[in-house]
Amino acid sequence: MRPSQLLAAVVALSSLSAAWPDAFVDSVRAVGDVHNIIYGRQDNADSSVESSSRPTPTNKDDSSSTTEGAETTARETDRATTTRDEDAKTTDKASGSQKVTGTKTAKSSKTPEFDPRLPAGGISMVTPAAIAGPQYYKVGDWVTFAWNYTSLSVTPSAIDILATCTANQATYTLAVNQSTEETGKILWDTGAYQATASVPLLTETYTLIIYDSESSVSATARPGYLGAYSQFTFGMYLPQKYVSFDRFECANCVKNAVGALTDSLTIKMMLFTGTTTIASFLYFASSFGLL
Repeated sequence: MRPSQLLAAVVALSSLSAAWPDAFVDSVRAVGDVHNIIYGRQDNADSSVESSSRPTPTNKDDSSSTTEGAETTARETDRATTTRDEDAKTTDKASGSQKVTGTKTAKSSKTPEFDPRLPAGGISMVTPAAIAGPQYYKVGDWVTFAWNYTSLSVTPSAIDILATCTANQATYTLAVNQSTEETGKILWDTGAYQATASVPLLTETYTLIIYDSESSVSATARPGYLGAYSQFTFGMYLPQKYVSFDRFECANCVKNAVGALTDSLTIKMMLFTGTTTIASFLYFASSFGLL
């Protein structure tokens, strides 16, 4: 191409580009928008929004596996929760029963304490009266004991009544766990007792013992509580069969006056003393010429 022709072509192109600036720019921009629509444009500021709004493809198998795993986990969680609730209920029941038991034990074992300056509870005999003196009862008869309680701050629920004999070291049970409301008086059938007793009653002296059934005979007396009572003694004797006087024999009794005087050392001493006195009187009387 000639230089003149080349120059003319350049001038023509320049004129053409100057005549279409806006259309060319719009075309370029349109092409750029299409490019952005097709391929997307990266924008760091809105990347998080675009990624969150863009749906994530999932696999059907993975979805069902996840659902089954979630259901299994939920069932295990429910089972664990139920087991934990049952264990909690069982623990509550156990602890509740333990608490109740502990409360009852503490309540039964706890006893009120009173001022140590207060006297211990005691018993005052009414029948027989203290001023009546020693009492003797025949084995086979009914024996009545009656008493009053003194200085009691706590009334025992039941008492035991015994009788002891030092001659044979035996203990005779008159009543056990007898309600306090029914006591204060006891009727003892000594005949029925003697008929069935493994250790029979003797002709001896006995001691009446009354004490709280929840305590013991040897327990230390406490203020306000009934202490073991053992201050009343009485005698018991066995009846003998009737024997006529001429057949009755008693080593320590007077059978007849003559036999008693003959066998008695006392009468011998009296005779000796009397004889000596009379002899001495006669001697002195004859010495002074009185006879």
